[in-house]
Amino acid sequence: MKEEVILRFDEVSFEYLHKKPLLTEASFSVRQGAKITLMGQNGAGKSTIFKLIRGELKPQKGIVSVTGGATVGTAKQVINRADLDLTIEEYFAKAFEMVPKSINSEINKAMEAVNLTVPTTRRVGDLSGGQQARLLLAYALIQKPDILLLDEPTNNLDQAGIDHLLTFLIMYQKTVIVISHDADFLNCFTEGVLYLNIFTKKLELYVGDYYTVVAEINSQVEREQKKNAQLEKQIQDRKDKVNFFANKGGKMRKLAKKLKDETAEMEENKVEVRRDDKTIKKFKIPAQEEIFGNLVTIKAVKIIKDHEAKEVPVEKVLNKQTRLLISGPNGIGKSTLLRTLVNSKSEGVKIMDGLRMGYYSQDFATLDYNDTVFNCLKAAMFDDRDEQKMRAVAANFLIIGELMDHKVSHLSEGQKGLLSFARLVLLEPGLLVLDEPTNHINFRHIPIIAEALNDYKGAMILISHMPDFVAKIRIDDYLDLGTL
Repeated sequence: MKEEVILRFDEVSFEYLHKKPLLTEASFSVRQGAKITLMGQNGAGKSTIFKLIRGELKPQKGIVSVTGGATVGTAKQVINRADLDLTIEEYFAKAFEMVPKSINSEINKAMEAVNLTVPTTRRVGDLSGGQQARLLLAYALIQKPDILLLDEPTNNLDQAGIDHLLTFLIMYQKTVIVISHDADFLNCFTEGVLYLNIFTKKLELYVGDYYTVVAEINSQVEREQKKNAQLEKQIQDRKDKVNFFANKGGKMRKLAKKLKDETAEMEENKVEVRRDDKTIKKFKIPAQEEIFGNLVTIKAVKIIKDHEAKEVPVEKVLNKQTRLLISGPNGIGKSTLLRTLVNSKSEGVKIMDGLRMGYYSQDFATLDYNDTVFNCLKAAMFDDRDEQKMRAVAANFLIIGELMDHKVSHLSEGQKGLLSFARLVLLEPGLLVLDEPTNHINFRHIPIIAEALNDYKGAMILISHMPDFVAKIRIDDYLDLGTL
């Protein structure tokens, strides 16, 4: 049986409001049942590709065609803030134009598929980050789409959740296109890669598993660089001869003209070497000075087991340069612990007076989406008089030019993550509280972030479900909520 094409981009061009184009004459096709990864730098336009596939955006040129009226469902990166006050049942109802009578049965099937076991009367905003990640996938599945679009589906998931998602995707019979920065996860099921080149504005389709494609791209870069290096040597040799013969006169001058024309042709034959994704520059997070003694004392924490909260006594003290890793399964209360700590709402936690806290929230709760990027950075500055310093810090995190005037809501999730790190640098905190700080972040940035955290001289509390990242961080103490 011949495999049918279910999705096709035919010379598609797209740009926002006649500004910088995101796509230029992009063409590719995806066959029915394929498992494809969509790669590209933060802000390159990956989420925009999903909007074009869903029909939310229309291309300026070209055609996006979904074969035979195939339906499209999307598991987005984060739940809309406006939906956080809904119950789970109310949230699922939004997936339908006409709510079916069997919606409770459909909800149970979708939640079972993603291994989510919580009462449907629970408020969406009360779920943990991992539970919300499962809910986003279940919301897409309940629509029974022919094409499933997944935007960073492993964010906030613990290892058990990632393993369950992998098993589901491998067995899933329909078409899947995934945006993710989790290389190991992608390599387990990907059979092809769509690479969105931020420089050429083209979409390039590669066949093979994730690591094979990445190696192929790297080899292509090396070949192009080697070819250009050889041409550069030949061009310089010709230029030297042109200069020599041009001064001789007579026939030598004619020879010089011929060599000059050949040199120009060689210049045109140079290929445009693929420029790899930009990485952020190395950075340091300055620590608050003149703080000593017990910065944080934790005597009790609340954990959630069997949907019930209970307080458990613990003994943890953080001094300057103490690093505490908090772990445990999704839904046990890790993020809630950090929120109550930062907001000084936990009776079991004592924070030193005058301690500046830098909080990286997994849902970017510290960012005002209606504010401009410029004002968002300025509000975080410990010393708000040095605008030049602020712009320099922002540039280190690839926040430059017109991005400074954009609303925070217009940034990609990856750019919001980089903005959050820039704010931490400007704040100069005595305590870093980091809740899944690698979510949405391009994997090329992660070693640089890890190095900065290791150099940080203040105290740190970290939650992360990314083992490779945690392995790069110096950790002094551990609190596993799952064992309490």
